Parts: sequence; C-alpha cells; structure tokens
Amino acid sequence: MIRAVLDTNVIISALLFSGPPSSLVSAWQSDRLRPVVSSPVLDEYIRVLAYPKFKLANAEIRGLLEEELLPSVETVTVPPTVIPNVRDPDDAKFITCATTAGVRWLVSGDDDLLSVHQVQSVEILSLTAFL
Repeated sequence: MIRAVLDTNVIISALLFSGPPSSLVSAWQSDRLRPVVSSPVLDEYIRVLAYPKFKLANAEIRGLLEEELLPSVETVTVPPTVIPNVRDPDDAKFITCATTAGVRWLVSGDDDLLSVHQVQSVEILSLTAFL
C-alpha cells in the first residue's frame, strides 16, 4: 500500500470534483492508497471544505469526512517543528506530517510546496506525477 500526505487542494479536488483527482478516492477505498494526516492537516481540510464557494452544509462536510476519507486515513501526531525554506509557512504542516510519518510522497497542487521538491526522504510532487 502507498502511504502519502495529500495537501488540501488535492483532497478537495478528490472529494468534490470529477477528473483525475477523483481517482484517489477509489484508491484509498480499495486500500491501494493510505492518506496520512495530522491534526493540523485535518483541521485545514475541514476549514477549507466550509468555504462558502463549496456550498456545503456542516452535515455534508461531516459526511464527506466520516464516510469518504476518515475510514481510510492514518493519523500521526506531529511535534512542533520549524521548516526552513518554505515560501508559505502555512504549508509547513504538510511537510511536518510527511516527515514525521516517514512517507515517501507529499502530493500537492501548491506551487509554494512544489518548489521545495524534496525534504529529507519525502518527495513533493504534483498530482499528475503521483498518479
């Protein structure tokens, strides 16, 4: 099974839209992919799913997470860490989650994260490259 950290835009695209990102849902439901999350990462997923542009009620957000995502995730506890050389400090939570969990990939559509390329043994790559 492949273990990877998926940034927020990848998760949102997988859960809400059709196209290549939606193939991730079937991958984690069939145990080919294990998304790895930490509490700060999950908090961001919830915060972004609540954006008005997605027009999701709290019950819909809870349903998406409880039925589609959470049964398949691995959760890690992350220590407070400072990640140098990250253009957007808010992205550090994904790198910290990935390095703490010892995953091989951090999948992102965020140029700030993609510009880092690699941290320790974690390769940061686009959804297209990951698929």
